[in-house]
Amino acid sequence: LLESRLDNVVYRLGIAPTRAAARQLVLHRHIMVNGRIVNIPSFLVKPGDVIEVKERSKKLAVIQDGLKEVGKSGTAAWITLDEDAVKGTFVQFPRREEITDLVDVKEQLVVELYSK
Repeated sequence: LLESRLDNVVYRLGIAPTRAAARQLVLHRHIMVNGRIVNIPSFLVKPGDVIEVKERSKKLAVIQDGLKEVGKSGTAAWITLDEDAVKGTFVQFPRREEITDLVDVKEQLVVELYSK
């Protein structure tokens, strides 16, 4: 569920170098979902949704730097990226194994935090 948040998807696409930068890009209305501007970082992306950067925002240094880095490391398996168009597609919800391969997650701590 957390992997489908818009700010996280923007980060995973490599459009932003950090999750905080991705959140700021969303809040400042630089990101569109299915052709419509979305400025809510917690917006839940569904499979098949297309996430792209507004045309005027494609030249921002933070976005260009992020795309250079993603070219070296690649993106997550559940999203696809078209670097030339600065556009990505959320293909499917990730499986648990795919997430834990990317970061060291202590699931029990997350469950305890959100169960209060």
